[in-house]
Amino acid sequence: MKHKLVNSSIIAIACLLMLPLCAFAQLPAPTYGWNLGNTMEPPCGVGCWAPAPTQALINRVASAGFNTIRIPCAWDSHANQSTYQINSNYMAQVKQVVDWCYATNLYVIINDHWDGGWLENNIGTSTNATINAKMNSYWTQIANAFASYDNHLLFAGANEPNVSTAAQMSTLRAYYNTFISAVRSTGGNNTNRWLVVQGPNTDIDTTYSLMNTLPTDSTPGRLMVEIHYYTPWQFCGLTSDQSWGNMFYFWGAAYHSATLPARNPDWNCEESYLDAEFQKMTTKFVNVGVPVMVGEFGSVKRTTASYPDLTGENVDLHLASRTYFDKYVVNSANSHGLHPFYWDNGDVAGGTLFDRHTYTVVDPDSVRALTGGAALPPPGNTTPTTLDVSSSASPSTYSTPITFTATVKTNGVPLNDVTGEIVTFYDGPTELGTGSFKGNGSASLITASNQLAAGSHSIAAVYGGDAVYSGSTNNPAYSQMVDPLTASILSGVSANAKIYDATTAATLNFTNVMLDGVLSQDVTNVSLSTVGYTANFASPDAGTAILVSVSGLTLNGSAAGNYTLMQPAGLTADILPLETPIVTAMNVAPGTMQLTFSGQTGQNYRVLATSDLTLPLVQWSVLTNGTFGSGPVTFTDDVPPQTTSRFYRIASP
Repeated sequence: MKHKLVNSSIIAIACLLMLPLCAFAQLPAPTYGWNLGNTMEPPCGVGCWAPAPTQALINRVASAGFNTIRIPCAWDSHANQSTYQINSNYMAQVKQVVDWCYATNLYVIINDHWDGGWLENNIGTSTNATINAKMNSYWTQIANAFASYDNHLLFAGANEPNVSTAAQMSTLRAYYNTFISAVRSTGGNNTNRWLVVQGPNTDIDTTYSLMNTLPTDSTPGRLMVEIHYYTPWQFCGLTSDQSWGNMFYFWGAAYHSATLPARNPDWNCEESYLDAEFQKMTTKFVNVGVPVMVGEFGSVKRTTASYPDLTGENVDLHLASRTYFDKYVVNSANSHGLHPFYWDNGDVAGGTLFDRHTYTVVDPDSVRALTGGAALPPPGNTTPTTLDVSSSASPSTYSTPITFTATVKTNGVPLNDVTGEIVTFYDGPTELGTGSFKGNGSASLITASNQLAAGSHSIAAVYGGDAVYSGSTNNPAYSQMVDPLTASILSGVSANAKIYDATTAATLNFTNVMLDGVLSQDVTNVSLSTVGYTANFASPDAGTAILVSVSGLTLNGSAAGNYTLMQPAGLTADILPLETPIVTAMNVAPGTMQLTFSGQTGQNYRVLATSDLTLPLVQWSVLTNGTFGSGPVTFTDDVPPQTTSRFYRIASP
């Protein structure tokens, strides 16, 4: 961005436009573009004008709804002026930002920005050998550095070339030829990479008049033209009144101030003018197959003491008109086949969208307007609306996408004249996504398969309103019930055999348990709990393949609440008969008795003793207990003194 002079005249020049037919550029449609301004392009180094970029910032830009980023760069300021070798650290910094953009699936444009004016301020009537050599060297190095990057990355040869005559345009075209040849000569993905050439001054009227022949490209159909839009400058960039014109605080027919009329536009520079300007680019370039990007646009945010006459409701009107300007540029550009990019220089006071330190959105109204949503309406000058929300199914089942539909109405009648504006859907405080109105008053959102967890949800939709209709939300919120999926045990659970113990109690074995019915995205967050269950044999009697019933098995994990577990059925196990232990006893010393006995492996036992056979078994002394192994058990009993007789019994517990 640099100072723009207001051009209130439209020059109509008939000319023979010699342009190739080509496919349209690899940029999203619609394009919601954003400039990483005042960041990578300062000649004094990255971060000296605004904080250095981070992955968190790029992530926030992408999550806010932008799909393309323009990265202004300063290659000459970071190059050896004798060898024209670009500083390797600076190249790595630019590559890092591009990689962050790729990680969020953003399209990226890197250019050579103002960069001290080495190119754009030195375009004369003939080519300069030094400038041409730099152009060739820099873009050869850049192209080689990014040779492996696909067509999500575009190269732009300049920024705002200071050109106003046909002779200067011829010189600029020669520099562009060098830029294009340097990139193409590196081969690989650069052979068909989209390249962007800037119109003279990136001014629409001058471009329409002078840019009648595109540069030469060995790859047909891979050139794009760039213009910028800061009209009227009194609204977009002027920060103090000048002799040639005063500041405008307001833009848009519905956004004029009744109490501060001197700050309304005083010439035809609003909606119809903007549409006519963009139509020039459509007619001259887009209609013959040459894409056009609006590489920069925006307006000054005037809320400080520097504007003492801007007070009260006029502040709100000014801020609302800025969002309307943003939205109108974006919508008109996209409808004319142009690709718009908002200029964001990181200055909170001047109109940045994101805090470059905390990565929070500081101007959500502008972000919404720039990414397909509604502009703020003029304060107190809109028709009230209501919003209803419905669901494709309630209750629904977890894993099944749900279509939520919001219908905006006034006096109970859907607004069929609202098209393209955005409704944002929320689950409580969490944003689910957005939908756009289709001309019938309704906007829809289809959820992802696992976006809503099982349970009850309060769904709200928010319509931001526009210049005619006020914003609204549904009240009360729509209640959406999501039922859990049923999961079952595929394998890995079996019942354990046991020795007869006169009870039906059973235990389970868990080995490499596999669950069925769990979504692939949840498998790492759902597992079987192996505690707290109950298992029982159908009969306490000894036998084979006795049916075992199970209850109380549950699931663990962060996604477990989305599933109901079907208890395993058809499990069987054996109850082994209880065998009578075989006992031998011998007196190994006075007062010492040694018992040797054996039984069924795994069977529990107790050694009981008494000197009085008339006592019931429960009153016998328990000398020891254990579990039979594969061999006999030997136990030594020290008989109490004066014991005349001693009786033993091996019992199952």
